[in-house]
Amino acid sequence: MISRWTVVADRGDLAKTEVLHDEPPAGLSDGEVLLRVSRVGLTANNVTYGVIGDVIGYWRFFPAGAEHQGVVPVWGFADVVESTVDGLAPGTRVYGYLPMASHFVARPKLTSSGFVDTAGHRADLPAVYNSYLVTTQDPAYDEALEDLQVLYRPLFLTSFLLADQLVDNSFHGARTVVISSASSKTAFGTAQCLRNAGVRLVGLTSPRNVAFTEGLGLYDTVLPYDAPVDVEPSVYLDFSGSAEVRSALHSRLGAELKKDISIGLTHKAPSQDERSEFFFAPDQLRKRTADWGADGLAQRFGQAWRGFTARAGDWVAVAHHSGPEELVEVWRTVLAGKAAPASADVITF
Repeated sequence: MISRWTVVADRGDLAKTEVLHDEPPAGLSDGEVLLRVSRVGLTANNVTYGVIGDVIGYWRFFPAGAEHQGVVPVWGFADVVESTVDGLAPGTRVYGYLPMASHFVARPKLTSSGFVDTAGHRADLPAVYNSYLVTTQDPAYDEALEDLQVLYRPLFLTSFLLADQLVDNSFHGARTVVISSASSKTAFGTAQCLRNAGVRLVGLTSPRNVAFTEGLGLYDTVLPYDAPVDVEPSVYLDFSGSAEVRSALHSRLGAELKKDISIGLTHKAPSQDERSEFFFAPDQLRKRTADWGADGLAQRFGQAWRGFTARAGDWVAVAHHSGPEELVEVWRTVLAGKAAPASADVITF
């Protein structure tokens, strides 16, 4: 008998979690596969999924039984354990968007690189989250780098697309890019992508993270949040969601602040400030797929990804955890903002 569980969070209070033990599936319908989740990463990015779950639709990917509860998505690896789909035999390993759960059922439509989950409740959700890569068909896959992939690949795709959008728009006339929560993984991935783009990179972080952030060697200047930035044409990339930091920058830079872009929510509060626009990575992904074609996009991303992983292993130590109870512990730590920037969490089941 298959032992199944799901971690659900209260949508109004994400710290309230519960491990639900599910009944084994009665059987698959034609066109379905059952996947067992095996390895996932957990970062502040997953907090964003919970905080704006209703805005973007993140709660809809893996529906929970109770209306007030939700399943927070994570990125990682899963293995096919039962299948009614030719071409996806048991034992097939895939990478993609997964629930905080031991198993989930997908309705695959095969592609050249894996499959798309065509389950009805996901039909109108962003396609990037519905695509799964079969590891044997993924040229970027390296079994030895699975930890880095579950931690960084989804974040780095956002970093890559955000940096590309800035370059594509000539930095909106700015000469400096100011990045808050500069010690966070998506933030310093963006800095890595912009290192040779001809702009000055200023990282803002809490005083306790200044040394770590300077040690990355990615920013031209690292400042604590209460230090004044230079008044010059700037773009602000807001990975923190802090209203206080935003207001201080607008007050100091005035008209020299050419663009204010919100990306992450490490302060766990969605921005309602009309001065900021929200960056939604799938929009830029669709644009560049149209511009470059899927293969051209994959080639450019792959080149950037290889450059990033060549250095990322030296920046952050991986902490390994196991099982749903430790998953919940890590979730609460990350949610509370207590995760150390010099470590990252991988959970296996």
